[in-house]
Order: sequence, then structure tokens, then C-alpha cells
Amino acid sequence: MARARDLYEVLGVGRDATDDDIRKAYRRLAREHHPDVNGDPAAEERFKEVAGAYEILSDPDRRARYDAYGDGAGGQPFSDITDIFEMFFGGGGFGGGRSRGPRSRRRRGEDLAVAARLGFGEAAFGVRRDLEIERLTTCDRCAGEGAEPGTSPIACRTCGGTGEVQSVRRSVFGALMTTQPCTTCRGTGQEIPDPCTVCLGEGRVRQAATVTAEIPAGVSDGMELRIGGSGNAGAGGGAPGDLFVRLQVEESDRFERRGQDLFTVLDVTVAQAALGAKLTIEGLDGPEPVKIEAGTDSGTILKMKGKGVPNVQRRGRGDLFVTVHVTTPQDLGREERKLLERLAELRGEADDGPGTLRRPSY
Repeated sequence: MARARDLYEVLGVGRDATDDDIRKAYRRLAREHHPDVNGDPAAEERFKEVAGAYEILSDPDRRARYDAYGDGAGGQPFSDITDIFEMFFGGGGFGGGRSRGPRSRRRRGEDLAVAARLGFGEAAFGVRRDLEIERLTTCDRCAGEGAEPGTSPIACRTCGGTGEVQSVRRSVFGALMTTQPCTTCRGTGQEIPDPCTVCLGEGRVRQAATVTAEIPAGVSDGMELRIGGSGNAGAGGGAPGDLFVRLQVEESDRFERRGQDLFTVLDVTVAQAALGAKLTIEGLDGPEPVKIEAGTDSGTILKMKGKGVPNVQRRGRGDLFVTVHVTTPQDLGREERKLLERLAELRGEADDGPGTLRRPSY
């Protein structure tokens, strides 16, 4: 007969390990094998084995009992580690606990997820969007009972309505009674001898549905909204699940968004930058006036307060930042070139004049 692994071996400690040694070993192994961080398919079983060993060895009474009768203590070994857990925790293995009676047939419906694509402006100002989904709904024929109309569920003939079945296994301690959920009724204590012809006893059917999502102003790409009660219908009269809407926002060809602030670039001519100008730009709400002061340098940033994206579900908006870009004229005509040459001459900026060097700011 194969021997179960010694619980001290499972945790990687000696039989003389202190409580602190056992606790440190468990924490290290639990972090290493937790299914959320370890993608190995065997990690979950290893994690359960480590947790079960710690549950026994961290309790002074259970540890003393294991040391006296368990594997490696001079007695008959257990056939596998499940026998050990059943000895200390009862039926169902580690965490199985005592018999709890039949489970309720009422279960909450599953949550669903769907993606919604929004334009840049729709995300900024909010929109109502109809979403086409498929979900499980309560069967109209049986009203969710799962039984053909005129019939009802009956007490499970396998478990007698208890929702559990018991079996006896032999060990060095004698006969061990184990209790497991009944596989016929799935632990509910009821079975359906005449299933509904529409839902085949499930109480739910899959149907197409349209859910209207009220998307608030100011949402951003990747944000997720929850629509309560719009997921799958619950089984056996349970509450419905929720629908989660993941938002995909299109980029703008005019603005860069950073949080609730917007950034854009405004091209101005040399004359406009030098002399000043009153211009108009296309903002998020429509045309917006912009004043360019005389002598504005390229790269100057103008702040337009409150012209950004609205804050989500609260008052106020972000700002719009406009970077001024002074454009250099190309393909000058004869008269234009003469005017610029004359300007350069008046300002002492001829092509053979001195240049000015500045220390970089970085």
C-alpha cells in the first residue's frame, strides 16, 4: 500500500519544528503555490495540501494526535493524504466540515460582461447606449422550477432528501464515515422526475436581450460600468447577476486626453505671433476664442480653464491646454521675400549678421 506524504515533509520542516517554523514555512509555500500567482495546473492541489498540513500541525492537539498515530510515527501509514484530512476534519477532505443538510436550490445568477465602443465626444458628455447581449432568463413554461407544469420536484431517491450520501472507509483507526454531497441532486435534496420540455429541468433558457446603458459624462477608455440585475437570471428563484460594461473610447484627431484635461496644438503665423491676434479654435463644446499676445514664442502654452472633460458623476471639468506653434512660411513670393528681407535689414538680422546662442535648459 502506498504511503501518504508525511505532513512535516509537505511543509518542508523537521518533526522538531517550532510553531514559528511551521508558520513561516506555510506562508512561504502558500505564496509560492497560490493559484492566483502560480499558473501551474498542479499548483491548486499543492496549495490545498500545504493548507491542510498547516491546519493540522498548527493546532497543538491535532499535532500531538498526528505525532502519536500519523504517518512516520511508527504506526500503520495512511493510504493517502485524504485519509489524514478525513481523520481530523471529517467527511469531504480538508475543509469538508460536518454534515450541513441539503443545499438550497436557489442560486444567484452569473455576472456577464460586454464591450461598448464610444466616440470621443460620447465619452466626454455621456450617452445612452442599447447593448445587445445573450443571457439566461427564467423559463416561462415552468416559472424557473425546472419541472414540467403540473408536476413538482420530489425528494431525491438517492439520498432520501438529505442532499448527502455517506460511505465507510477503513483505516488504522477503524471505520471512517465520510459524507459527500449527493451527485444525483447536486446536494439540494430534490430531483426532478419530469423535467420541463423547454428548459430541460434547468429552470432557465438562453435568450437575446437588449439592455440600455446610461453612460455618464467623463468616462474614459478601459473604465467598467456595472448594471445591477442585468446578468443571468438566478436558478431556483435566486437573484439575477450583474452586467459589466467595459468602455472602449475612440481617440480624437484634435485632442490628447490626460485624465479630465485636454491638450491640443494651435498653428499661428509669424506675423500673428509677432503682432498678436484674436483667433478661434474648435474646442470640445464648439468654437472657442483664443487671444495671442504680441511677441508670443512658439511653444507657449495657453490654459483655458473649465474647457476640458467633465468629471465623472460630480461637478466641474478639466482644463484645455493649447500649445502655440509658430509656423515658418514656405514658398515665399517675390514681394513677400522682399518684405522679410527688409524686416531683417531693419532689425539687423541679415544672413551675414551675428547669431545668438543660449544655454540649453536641460
